[in-house]
Amino acid sequence: MDGLTRAPAKQVASGVPRGAALLAALLAIPPVDRDVWLDELLGFPPPPPDLPDLPRGAVPYLPAGVAEILAMVREVPLGPDDELVDLGAGLGRVVIVAHLLSGARAHGVELQEPLVRLARERCAALALPSLSFTHGDAAEVLLDGSVFFLYAPFNGALLVRVVRRLEDVARRRPIVVCAVDLELHDVPWLAPRSTSSVTLTLYDSRCPGVPSRAPGRQVDR
Repeated sequence: MDGLTRAPAKQVASGVPRGAALLAALLAIPPVDRDVWLDELLGFPPPPPDLPDLPRGAVPYLPAGVAEILAMVREVPLGPDDELVDLGAGLGRVVIVAHLLSGARAHGVELQEPLVRLARERCAALALPSLSFTHGDAAEVLLDGSVFFLYAPFNGALLVRVVRRLEDVARRRPIVVCAVDLELHDVPWLAPRSTSSVTLTLYDSRCPGVPSRAPGRQVDR
């Protein structure tokens, strides 16, 4: 049974549904309307303009879609024992929604300080004090977790540095890397597995001496 069905069907202190209740509400909305509906439910503001001096390899902010978040939570599968880290977290959509659906601990890393500030404000407004965000470069900050989400947040040399940081984590514990619109096929310590989403690929770490995480049973949609 995956994280979507393990999480209790109750509400956060702000009245927003979570677990099975949030999943049912999302699935009742036509797919084309889910992103806008969810942003209105959670009170996400329009993102501010990107900073003009983003470092080489960083890309402008674009939030991950609800479809990719649902596929990630279901097919990792993400559960209450996991620690999700979103690299390039923006306003916090992945961190907040994945936590509400699965109960997983979640943390976001974001280079643009205005986005970090707004993400923290959303967590405070939604009474989600266990979620956190770091303002910093994903290639420089301390990383730890069991599941890492990357929605094409960087490329080139910066991406290479981040992948090296992820390998450091994988040499201590098994991890799953969830990549949206980003191919990591040339990384020898990552083994891809297919998903129901054409834009999402899951990669399981394969490091000597570290037990692999067994993929959970996928649940029919």
